[in-house]
Amino acid sequence: MKFFIDTANLDQIREAQDLGILDGVTTNPSLMAKEGITGTDQVLAHYKAICDIVDGDVSAEVISTDYEGMLREAEVLAAIDEKIVVKVPMIKDGIKAINFLSQNGVKTNCTLVFTPGQAILAAKAGATYISPFIGRLDDISQNGLELIASMSQIFAIQGYESQILAASVRSPLHIVKCAEIGANVITAPLSAILALLNHPLTDSGLAKFLEDHKKASGQ
Repeated sequence: MKFFIDTANLDQIREAQDLGILDGVTTNPSLMAKEGITGTDQVLAHYKAICDIVDGDVSAEVISTDYEGMLREAEVLAAIDEKIVVKVPMIKDGIKAINFLSQNGVKTNCTLVFTPGQAILAAKAGATYISPFIGRLDDISQNGLELIASMSQIFAIQGYESQILAASVRSPLHIVKCAEIGANVITAPLSAILALLNHPLTDSGLAKFLEDHKKASGQ
């Protein structure tokens, strides 16, 4: 399973890259705004800065909601770097745009997916990645992980090539469960990824080893 980091913060991206486990980055307008990145020129330059840090795919989101507007934005975004994946919303014109872009060699990420039916449409259209938002489903008392499991089963049966990119991942448990049920990719904040490191027995065990070494070496 690939690990993407969901942020526009360059320091966090570098930290994840330095760990040696980062496979890509996802961003959105909200994350850009959080970093104070405003205006088209700044946003495009920031995407390029992200691409210069990471080795894998970088999702860059269109703002338009009409077919022609999405294609115009996609052309600009795809020209930034070969790592760019054009992020398109799960709407009618979005599916149409994904189909056109995929047929013309542009990688796409269908975002804001909340049902298996939406995922099927995105896969049929040829999306490179499909992003079910599991945390947002949890927020309204639906089980987001059940959507990942359903998509995994359907894609395996039907032979769909789109990768399941679990988004709105908020905890280390989400990450582990996504791996168990067949997500191809997770995208999460750095805090959730780093939380996978933590266990009290690891901490106490290391402290004991260091204490014993200190005694054995006569310190």
